[in-house]
Amino acid sequence: MPAPAPLPMPEQDLTVAPELAFATSFGVHSTLARIVAIAGTLGILAYGTSEMVAIVRNEMTALQGLMIVFFAVTLGWIAQASASAVAGLLPLRRLPMAPAPGEPGSTAHRTALVMPIYNEDALRTTMAMRAMAEDLQAQGMAEGFEIVLLSDSTRPDPWIRESLAVTRLRESLSDVMPVWYRRRWENIGRKAGNMQEFVERWGARYDYMVILDADSLMEARTLVRLVRAMQADPSLGLLQTVPRLVGRNSLFARVQQFSGAIFGPVMARGVSAWAGDDGNYWGHNAILRVEAFASACGLPMLEGRKPFGGHILSHDFVEAALMRRAGWKVRMADGIGGSYEESPPSLIDLAIRDRRWAQGNLQHAKVLGAVGLRWHSRVHFAFGIMSYLSSPLWLLLLVTGFALSVQAGLNNPEYFSMPFQLFPNWPRFDSQRMLHLFGFSAVVLFLPKTIGFVKAMLTTRIRGTLGAVELIASTALEVVLSTLYAPVLMLMQSRYVLEILTGRDAGWSSQRRSEGQVTWGEAWRFHWGHTLAGVVLGALFALLAPKLLPWLSPVLVGLLLAVPLSKCSGSIGVGRALRRIGLLCTPEEEREPGIVRRRDQLVEQAVPMPEDGLRALATDARARAAQLQINLPPPSPSRGRPDADRLTAEQKLRDARTLEEALDWLTPRERIHVASDVAMLERLGVLAGRIT
Repeated sequence: MPAPAPLPMPEQDLTVAPELAFATSFGVHSTLARIVAIAGTLGILAYGTSEMVAIVRNEMTALQGLMIVFFAVTLGWIAQASASAVAGLLPLRRLPMAPAPGEPGSTAHRTALVMPIYNEDALRTTMAMRAMAEDLQAQGMAEGFEIVLLSDSTRPDPWIRESLAVTRLRESLSDVMPVWYRRRWENIGRKAGNMQEFVERWGARYDYMVILDADSLMEARTLVRLVRAMQADPSLGLLQTVPRLVGRNSLFARVQQFSGAIFGPVMARGVSAWAGDDGNYWGHNAILRVEAFASACGLPMLEGRKPFGGHILSHDFVEAALMRRAGWKVRMADGIGGSYEESPPSLIDLAIRDRRWAQGNLQHAKVLGAVGLRWHSRVHFAFGIMSYLSSPLWLLLLVTGFALSVQAGLNNPEYFSMPFQLFPNWPRFDSQRMLHLFGFSAVVLFLPKTIGFVKAMLTTRIRGTLGAVELIASTALEVVLSTLYAPVLMLMQSRYVLEILTGRDAGWSSQRRSEGQVTWGEAWRFHWGHTLAGVVLGALFALLAPKLLPWLSPVLVGLLLAVPLSKCSGSIGVGRALRRIGLLCTPEEEREPGIVRRRDQLVEQAVPMPEDGLRALATDARARAAQLQINLPPPSPSRGRPDADRLTAEQKLRDARTLEEALDWLTPRERIHVASDVAMLERLGVLAGRIT
């Protein structure tokens, strides 16, 4: 790492509003968009709820009232998405830009390209950084940028591969830009803690930092435009790009990529329109002003036990809200392209990531009431919370509807409830109005996709990728697959919410980013419960409420086919077959961005990383030297408390007579200590016959 350049990052007090760095301003564009979004949401909600009340015009029972409540909440959730999409049709305020480098009035900057990593594929991450650096160099814009890799890796092999890959990266970019690397021994605060420690020790060195995920890529022109936007507005604290999903071939990833290309811009533009200067942060593919981040975003520890207490998991939403609370602008750069990331390769991979996100979003309930927050930030928090609560609410709506149907089938109507009544009380249920309400709800649900589809049909760039027939067929296929996946996701997220509310912590596991086939066994172990739920629900409805079966067939089919759907979701063969016939294609796929192509070329051309990192260190003196040179030594154990793993590792190496014996004996925790110690690495070299 470079010489220390400390910058204080004080912990924020959620009970006291800070002094404003800048006074908040009035935005005409965002105000108009907010009026459209709020009025549209309330109008849809009011109409739909009044129609549902009118459908059950007789004396309302408690169960009917409960169904109306659940219906209103779920309708309101999809209504805000549709109203937001409509608001995105309004013209947006242009993002001001400072003069480009080399133009009169341009100013120098120092920007860190920061990539926090945690047991990732070291080759892909470093080659992504190299591709971005080379792109900046080719554009003559590399000056002022530095690469910073911040590791929290805990497993020995990924860590050793990181050291080797970073060494290669530094050598390849020695004439382009600095490459810094730091691995922490204690993962305090996880990713947010890693970033805070970086800022506190080296933050004063930088004007801005671009935060990247391990699968992120950003073009040089995008990076430069982000810097120019920050330079043009001193009150702009954070600028979030809208990454496009690229580079995957599995069925599930292709569905996500197509949806992101056709429908994603509609939603992003809508959020950007009504959020204005009160935007949000997704934790990556964004540029931050280091001064603003340090002064406003020191995260507090939440009171109470996990999962709601402790370190804040979904730190990005909170950091954006705290930055805005302090007066800094937080905006979305939805009009700036050249920002990319990768989709989870299968439904199971999405589910594993979703568990941690669910906990992080529900944890925001403890931040929602922080003093001084802008109401727009509270709306972002509420949307994040609702994105997971909507699943159990949808499930409760289905259960309530089922209960009402059973009740109606078992109870005999009372036609004469009063003595000497001349005319009967006929049961009143307006089925025609119910059909109209169902159609209205479907229109609201699919309105954002309809807008995206129409815009795609009218866009030359999209039509150059897909013909009208392919676009229609791809949209239909995406709708069908998303509909089938939806009930499986509903049950998974409902389970996550239940686990969180009962105190189960998600922990911190690394993501599987590489594509690989999902086995039948893996799909069965993960989804047998969803299949069983489909069987039980289907049997219950068939016996007790058969008239509802046609209405619930998408839910039941999705659950009954959960295992094969999940197996196919990770299938590269199915994904490539669809591409060959022109389905679910995207502009980035037909005309692959140069930055993505260059990253993939570098990965293919690179010397493969060793599978067994410790074996590589034992047999390669250069690798041993790089490992020791680039990493911090382990912290010294406190007096009277020796590290047991270190002691047992030393003893095992003394007892071992061959390298194979030593490697077979060492545990993962012991390997970590061996990889950080000069004497033990030398002993490994002796056992390998490379040191005499």
